[in-house]
Amino acid sequence: MKFIDEATIQVAAGDGGGGCVSFRREKYVPFGGPDGGDGGDGGSVYLVADSRINTLADFRLKRRFQAERGRKGMGQNRTGKSGEDLVIAVPVGTIVREADTGETLGDLVAEGQRLRVAQGGFHGIGNARFKSSTNRAPRQSTPGTPGERRALQLELKLLADVGLLGLPNAGKSTLIRAVSAARPKVADYPFTTLHPNLGVVRVDNERSFVMADIPGLIEGAAEGAGLGLRFLKHLARTRLLLHLVDVAPPDGGDPAAQVRQLVGELERFSPELAARDRWLVLNKLDLVSADARDALCADIIQRLGWEGPVFRIVALKGEGTQELCYRIMEFLEGRRDAAPGEGHEAR
Repeated sequence: MKFIDEATIQVAAGDGGGGCVSFRREKYVPFGGPDGGDGGDGGSVYLVADSRINTLADFRLKRRFQAERGRKGMGQNRTGKSGEDLVIAVPVGTIVREADTGETLGDLVAEGQRLRVAQGGFHGIGNARFKSSTNRAPRQSTPGTPGERRALQLELKLLADVGLLGLPNAGKSTLIRAVSAARPKVADYPFTTLHPNLGVVRVDNERSFVMADIPGLIEGAAEGAGLGLRFLKHLARTRLLLHLVDVAPPDGGDPAAQVRQLVGELERFSPELAARDRWLVLNKLDLVSADARDALCADIIQRLGWEGPVFRIVALKGEGTQELCYRIMEFLEGRRDAAPGEGHEAR
């Protein structure tokens, strides 16, 4: 299924039911008083986070949602039935914004979390409620108030522990195939990955983490070039970034220069994200002769002035990936109670 991460929908809460004007008409009560009941409240609209939904694709087909309106009041002091609330399921990780103002209404990051996005209308008052010592036969009632109506912008950000950062063809899709059951498309041309992929990496029977394969970034991505902000934003929730580097680019480029280019895009997009823990992963070492590997890796690390963790892998063959996954698991377990990006320094 194509990954859909943005959608605009229209929601309308139900109007409140109007109050009733009625008088008692029993056979032996010739001067019966007012007995008009109140109307029912209109139903509200809620969004609820559901882990069984992975995309916002359903909102491309249905974009208008209407909660049930309240029923009118009736005679004999009968209150109208309240409208049913409308509950709309969205993926976990959905940010909800007011489309017209851009105001953020909520961020649904936990299973079952609910957010009211449109308040139902208040019920109208029947004439029985207006009876007094000076007004024994009131003929007034009030209508119900209209329910809220809103245009909402839904945006889905992946909820992954680890995000893969790198230029096109750095080997991100290959790595996620090697360490998880995810099967993203892999080919030898840029932008093979056109939408993010999630893979659950199981270190053992009881320990696992989620890795996100994000489409490759190019120069100018922070300004919207290439796949641009559409996918760069998905890195925002990750606790750890793996910066994958092709040590032998097919175009003969400089790996160190490519790393600096990508870091620049990251800093322009979000300084906070650029300050997150980031590990350097040198990939495709099988394309370099065994005698030259150590010298090449040392040269890249030295020119970058890299002081954080460095891993050397061959994702296609699975070499070095097991150690990498164990180290990631240890890192995440040590920071399980911290919010993404909390208390970490840039690497």
